[in-house]
Amino acid sequence: MASRSCCCCSLGPLNEDNARFFLLALLIILYLLCGAAVFSALEQPKEKQAKEKWAQKFDNFTQKYNLRRAELVNFLRDYEEANVAGIRVDHIRPRWDFTGAFYFAGTVVSTIGFGMTTPATIGGKSFLIFYGLIGCAATILFFNLFLERLITVLAYILKLCYERQRRWKGGMPQDNRRNSGSSEEGDSLAGWKPSVYYVMLILCVAAIIISCCASAMYTDIEGWTYFDSLYFCFVAFSTIGFGDLVSSQHMRYENQSLYRLGNFVFILMGVCCIYSLFNVISIVIKQILNWILRKLDCRCCHRCRRKVFRSRRNVVMPGNFRSRRNNSIETDIIHESETDGRRMSGEMISMKDFLAANKVSLAIMQKQLSETANGNPRQSGSNSRHNGFSGGVGALAIMNNRLAETSVDR
Repeated sequence: MASRSCCCCSLGPLNEDNARFFLLALLIILYLLCGAAVFSALEQPKEKQAKEKWAQKFDNFTQKYNLRRAELVNFLRDYEEANVAGIRVDHIRPRWDFTGAFYFAGTVVSTIGFGMTTPATIGGKSFLIFYGLIGCAATILFFNLFLERLITVLAYILKLCYERQRRWKGGMPQDNRRNSGSSEEGDSLAGWKPSVYYVMLILCVAAIIISCCASAMYTDIEGWTYFDSLYFCFVAFSTIGFGDLVSSQHMRYENQSLYRLGNFVFILMGVCCIYSLFNVISIVIKQILNWILRKLDCRCCHRCRRKVFRSRRNVVMPGNFRSRRNNSIETDIIHESETDGRRMSGEMISMKDFLAANKVSLAIMQKQLSETANGNPRQSGSNSRHNGFSGGVGALAIMNNRLAETSVDR
């Protein structure tokens, strides 16, 4: 009688990428529901209070000046239309002069889109579609190239720090290291990569420093509170761009040219840092999703295999089913042999399974013999993680080279 297989075994075409996609979609939906509940609980009482206060002022105004309610409502609607066109009660700078149009073009291509300035003509709206299509694509490409160069600089700095740390731990003089260990150190650091968590920490600190400096400038010049300035920095740098707070909108400023230059520089640096930080955080989120999927797969498959082999006491359990999965390089070949085929619960172990189970032991033995012959046994510890996954022969060497090309060091 055929035994039941677990849900992970019956997924079929649903590979790891699809599982990661659906898991991420589920988590985003849950994240949106939690955010909606929190924002509703925080902001809804304030909204009700503002509506009650406005209704009271509206009634008092109509009674004081003996105005009809419908006429006042129509007047306020006309003011709302003028407000969209850029008309305010206070004196502000023209929005469609050259400097205002340049500020608007910057908010378009950077995908910030504050919303305080929008085209009102058919020609302006039509031009915005094509202008934004090319401008946004070019700006996203610029952000990606900026991220690549930033990661290169950070990797170079972290690599220098790592080399100094190795030299300090080794205790070898500088001259002797140049003569005897230069080639070995170069080989060990050939495929070294910085940890994604170090890069995320550095980008986070840089974004905080830029936001704090920009907030101090906005508090002094715009007259906002420091918290409102920090709020504006995050909304602008993350390209959310609500438009409730917008910088450089008054007619005159002290040192106006210098302030506009500083505003442009801070927004450019902040957007680049936050965009890079978002990309690095997405890598960390992907690692978390992989960890969750591995945990779910291990628990489900372990329960299924335990039921299968419990029903047949005389069945010889192969080595690849007996050993659990881990993250070491030597045991990754076992994972491939598990996916070659699944045996029924009543089937004995075959010669193919026996050879597949002992293939890894043979590869490890060949690797150890090769290292002993060359006189450079592999070091254990933290150094083995940063040596470019070097070493090994045959399929093990191919796997190590692939890991060196595709893995992200944790």
